[in-house]
Amino acid sequence: MAKRENEGSDEEDLIKAEFDSIVEGLSLDESSPTTYLDELDRFEDENRFTPPAIPRKKFRDQIREMKISFTRWRSNSRELPPDDGAVI
Repeated sequence: MAKRENEGSDEEDLIKAEFDSIVEGLSLDESSPTTYLDELDRFEDENRFTPPAIPRKKFRDQIREMKISFTRWRSNSRELPPDDGAVI
């Protein structure tokens, strides 16, 4: 019976030691200029995705590409929808 009590005591000591190690890392000083939420906001701003700059095309090139796409769509020999997903 004493052995089981000793095992329970060791387990409690282990839990207390783990809790103490977690609490040691916490700072209860409320005088800091920023909060945890401020740090999260700053992290989001720094790691925000910025899309790459797409090179502008000339208007004539856009018209030419539209004509090619329409021709490919119109001359589709299969009864399947075209590859670009445009269905009329």
